[in-house]
Amino acid sequence: MTEIGSTKYLSQRVAGLKPSGIRKFFDIAATMKDVISLGIGEPDFTTPKPILEAGIRSLSQGETHYTSNSGKLELRQAIADNIFKLYGVKYDPITEVIATVGVSEALYLTMTAILDQGDEVIIPTPCFVSYQAEVILAGGVPVEIPARMENNFQVDPAEIRAAITPRTKAIFVGYPSNPTGAVATRETLMEIAQLAEQNDLVLISDEIYDRLVYGFQHVCVPALGESIKRRTILLGGFSKDYAMTGWRIGYAAGPADLIKGLVRIHQYTIMSAPTTAQDAALEALKTGEPFVQEMVTEYDRRRRLLVDGLNRLGLATFEPRGAFYAFPNIRASGMDDETFAEKLLKEEHVAVVPGNAFGPGGEGFVRACYATEYGKIEEALERMERFMQRYG
Repeated sequence: MTEIGSTKYLSQRVAGLKPSGIRKFFDIAATMKDVISLGIGEPDFTTPKPILEAGIRSLSQGETHYTSNSGKLELRQAIADNIFKLYGVKYDPITEVIATVGVSEALYLTMTAILDQGDEVIIPTPCFVSYQAEVILAGGVPVEIPARMENNFQVDPAEIRAAITPRTKAIFVGYPSNPTGAVATRETLMEIAQLAEQNDLVLISDEIYDRLVYGFQHVCVPALGESIKRRTILLGGFSKDYAMTGWRIGYAAGPADLIKGLVRIHQYTIMSAPTTAQDAALEALKTGEPFVQEMVTEYDRRRRLLVDGLNRLGLATFEPRGAFYAFPNIRASGMDDETFAEKLLKEEHVAVVPGNAFGPGGEGFVRACYATEYGKIEEALERMERFMQRYG
């Protein structure tokens, strides 16, 4: 007799999803002592004190109830004001902004709202592991277009053009990039946006790392033009810029008709983003800028240490200009990326993530996150030097 726990009851979409390659190595590292983790993409900073205090104040004042489905209007207004201040893009906080449970929920809502069964979404890779999964869970088909190191991991718009079919519904971009640290030039993003216009496609832009850039001006996709804004869903949040990963608060902004679809799903699945997190996020937008700048300065210091160190070890690493990741080529070790990550973890207790976890184009690379303290990065490089002396 078959037990109810049998996987035969899972949907084909869920049963076919690959486990996260990031979590696999994180879970192994958690069972070991003296591991330096360059694996999980999370700030090592604690949420800044004024933001913490705003959350505590919210709870102590009894703000423990549902908010509007779309989130507190004061927060949505602050989000709209911040986007306008930074990038000159105007959004109506009432109809064009929704507060979500992190950018992860915003991504889920977007794919569920726009995709019918079999619709295709073009996704440049290597990319964050959730992008393809959310397309599949919404019934769509991810079409992966690998970017290459020789092009600084910017996707080639000509390859996107060649991938467009009658089933294509959207083009997805995510810059600054997780896992590569790549940023996209205005010219590249404009070419992609024009392809979306010419083919009447939705353009989805994940800009969660927009403030974490080094010697480069982030290009906000809906700022490329009013006609582009009218077909773009902008995803953003507070986890990376303000060290608020555990608060789970993000947002989506876009055309009112599309945001209405996101709200419709959100009200049945979530109701509203956590009230405490909304109040903390509002404080982040009011007073958090000095803390963002402090963190960017420190990330830049770590970035230079890690990238220079990896290149010195013979692990060719292009210069990441955004986020907090380096993406070294590990072929000098004579191993594939999966073997390299496993041996490095077991032998030297340094955790990195195999590049193949992030899709086509990631093979032969690993992701190393520099959102960990400077001294630990120094120690990780010393351990990796021993490792490369044995295998390099």
